[in-house]
Amino acid sequence: MTKKKLVVLQTDISVLTIEDKDYISLTDMLKAKDGDFFISDWLRNRNTVEFLGIWEQIHNPAFNYGEFAIIKSRAGLNSYKISVKEWVEKTNAIGLRASAGRYGGTYAYKDIAFEFGMWISPEFKIYLIKEFERLKDEEHRHLGWDIKRNLTKINYRIHTDAVKENLIPPTLTPGQINNVYASEADVLNVALFGITAKQWREINPTLKGNIRDYANISQLVCLSNLENLNALFINEGMSQAERLAKLNAIAINQMKLLTEDKRVLALEEHSGQEQ
Repeated sequence: MTKKKLVVLQTDISVLTIEDKDYISLTDMLKAKDGDFFISDWLRNRNTVEFLGIWEQIHNPAFNYGEFAIIKSRAGLNSYKISVKEWVEKTNAIGLRASAGRYGGTYAYKDIAFEFGMWISPEFKIYLIKEFERLKDEEHRHLGWDIKRNLTKINYRIHTDAVKENLIPPTLTPGQINNVYASEADVLNVALFGITAKQWREINPTLKGNIRDYANISQLVCLSNLENLNALFINEGMSQAERLAKLNAIAINQMKLLTEDKRVLALEEHSGQEQ
């Protein structure tokens, strides 16, 4: 379970993600409605009950149609009122959920939350949908970035395994082995960035991390490719000097292509705005 936040017309609204499904806080949304109202006021409305019933019929095989029919027959009457908890218990509904504790309050699946937004005001519904779409776009961009970062880490494992199997004699000490790994990492650093990790630290003494932590998306994609190629070249028995020259030429060519790709440029621009 994860919790995020939307801001709709200056109202903070929580969003819970449970098993890849997004639930928006009706409790928070209600703060934007003028006057003294409760979620039960919305829930007693006949149009609301009909909408919820149709939604549950589509999404919920375990929906209790018998109890729903009883509720629907009473909805809209002045004497009738039902809470979210009662609605869920009687109909076995899944679109609404009321809970206590850390994530307490009433939450609704996004489709239902949008309908609740219309009850608050048409303007609120429009901005709610807009902000929710912005949140999902941002999540997708972050997912793409994480995939690239993880791809680089996976490829680095392939690269270090090739170093271990082909360049490290069994008689080397642990310290010597680390030196070989560092040396091979710098083959990639020099091929792509033009400097070693040590040289980068000397140039940037105040920055934390390493040269790769400050790589842009184009460089990360290229680095991922270089790691695969270097592992292949090592397995083929190519010398370090030969590999460095070949990888540098490949890096130059790939970076030219990547920096001209509109999709990559769009990702770079978004990444820069976030930083």
